[in-house]
Amino acid sequence: MIEITTNPLLFYPIITIIGLCVGSFLNVVIYRLPLMLTDEQQTKMNLCYPSSNCPHCKHPIAWHHNIPLFSYLILKGRCPYCEQPIAKTYPMVELLTVMCSCLVAWHFGFGIALLFALIFTWFLIALTVIDLQHQLLPDNLTLPLIWLGLLVNTQHIFVPLPTAVFGAIVGYSCLWLIYWLFKLATGKEGLGYGDFKLLAALGAWVGWVQLSLILLIASLMGALIGISLMVFYNHPRDKPIPFGPFLCLAGFICLLYGESLLSIFWS
Repeated sequence: MIEITTNPLLFYPIITIIGLCVGSFLNVVIYRLPLMLTDEQQTKMNLCYPSSNCPHCKHPIAWHHNIPLFSYLILKGRCPYCEQPIAKTYPMVELLTVMCSCLVAWHFGFGIALLFALIFTWFLIALTVIDLQHQLLPDNLTLPLIWLGLLVNTQHIFVPLPTAVFGAIVGYSCLWLIYWLFKLATGKEGLGYGDFKLLAALGAWVGWVQLSLILLIASLMGALIGISLMVFYNHPRDKPIPFGPFLCLAGFICLLYGESLLSIFWS
């Protein structure tokens, strides 16, 4: 009998299929959750109802037109009913989910840590895209991510529980303090409360020790991208750039390579 866990020819294709399916579901979350949070849509829509339909012509999408990634390629990026273009976000999210899932699987190997690392990664992908599109980090995602991180680390899967608890507390308090210092100095809001909760969630997963590394990586990436947008794309200085995606990427990096990076950083 072939062991899936020791056979890459079976292990990674299975991870790829799971990643495609989860990526398709994440597209539903990314599109519908911001709508569900508005009063007008809350009673009309959830993550299961109504069934998937074209946002242009509202025609229900058949199952064979809803195969992750492949349907987009077969349909050449257009709705089969009204010929309107399908947003490129959908295949990009599915492809990103597959790539990140395979990277996590390669790093952790088969085991309970892989399961929770995948869940953590999928949450971060949804939060990243929602924040990019709406400048919103929904409590529906950040708060469960905090509690799940604490629950996972009761078994010391990534860090000891005390480290995780202090990570959540310090993560929230750190950005809360920066928020108020910036507001008192400039009269403007430089961060949103969703960023506080997101960093608290990252601290609950990777511990307080790595929070400085997360903030360093996120800040450097944010500064680099922000300056590049202003210099090369004439991005207005007064138009905010969401910080959540940089926190998500930094948190993902630290879950995989945080300890190695910390040892390099401190040395």
